[in-house]
Amino acid sequence: MTAARQVVITGMGAVSGAGVGWMSLWEAARDGRSAIRPLEFAREYPGRIKIGAQVPGFQASALIERSTLMYCDPFAQYAIVAADEAVREAGLTREAVGGPDCAVILGTGIGGIRTVDDGLFDLYAKGVKPEILAIPKLIASAGPSMLSIRFDAHGPVFAVASACSSASQAIGMGMQMVRSGMAERAIVGGAEGSLSVGTQLTWEGLRVLTPDKCRPFSKGRNGMSIGDGAAIFILETAEAAAARGAPVVCRLTGYGTSADAHDPIRPDADGATLAMRRAIQDAAIPADSIDYVNAHGTATALNDPTEAEALGRIFGERLASLPVSSTKPVHGHGLGAAGALELICTIGALRNGVAPPTINFLEPDPKCPVDCVPNVARKVRIRTAMSNSFAFGGVNASLIVQAAN
Repeated sequence: MTAARQVVITGMGAVSGAGVGWMSLWEAARDGRSAIRPLEFAREYPGRIKIGAQVPGFQASALIERSTLMYCDPFAQYAIVAADEAVREAGLTREAVGGPDCAVILGTGIGGIRTVDDGLFDLYAKGVKPEILAIPKLIASAGPSMLSIRFDAHGPVFAVASACSSASQAIGMGMQMVRSGMAERAIVGGAEGSLSVGTQLTWEGLRVLTPDKCRPFSKGRNGMSIGDGAAIFILETAEAAAARGAPVVCRLTGYGTSADAHDPIRPDADGATLAMRRAIQDAAIPADSIDYVNAHGTATALNDPTEAEALGRIFGERLASLPVSSTKPVHGHGLGAAGALELICTIGALRNGVAPPTINFLEPDPKCPVDCVPNVARKVRIRTAMSNSFAFGGVNASLIVQAAN
């Protein structure tokens, strides 16, 4: 990899349970302020688990013009608002960011499920026909397509749908395109707007949701909370960024992905280990140079011990002193957007020298022998950081970011 094809992040944006803006998300993660709160649905919710990280006070009509909004399910709305912020942060305009060599790759686990949920309710409960624009709103490709239209991007445009690894894979694939010259710029990330009566009930049926608090790596953990939102990044070469005097957030240097090929819902340490190892090899760095890991850390019975085992295989004895925290108790599990939301937190840690805490921690679990930065953030020198995403279906992805200089 030559210097001309080193990939940097020049802008980022987010919408999350912490509000609109990447800074709101980072500060909530750093300070351990949870955005998980009682859910508010337009229809009665008959389930038992009544908490999640919805986006508070989100007024799409104040942020997106009507001519665009009419085609947008909430997941696409979040993606557009996050992308607008990322473009501004990169020192670009809507007119300048796209072009013939700009790719758009967006991860989403389930696409326009709110449109599906509302449409089915209207059809079967009220006898109302589906809205005329339901199809262009609900398809998973609606998110990246609307971004390509908004920014006049004519490069490769597609959605990645691999459950909780979707966003990390989208970011990694964008990095590979820019690095190889297939694209000169890429708009990448993930978006999810899945919190609805129907989807919450289906997650509840899997017995993976906590009724009270998400406690990754802790003894007494009893599940996760779902979170809506989006995070978007602008990727370009270091040379292109320097030529236009753009700010560089950080370098994106490593991406690894793998499949467990083992079980639809039970994670496997072999697959997670392989994804991390491939990311480290891709970044051409020793594992010992990684200073912080943002874990997948779902607080479920199976995921946390499996991830801890995989981390042990990568870092050995050093794992006991390596900060490995999960920010899911703050922003919820973003599903297809999770890897992007967590990359915001990872970059915040990198730039500020602060490992965000794993909040709600009670006491160590011998099955999870990691230093999860329990409850209180920690000042630590971070030059290189890893973010992990391990999904249902056994799809794994790891990203590595490094300080800009």
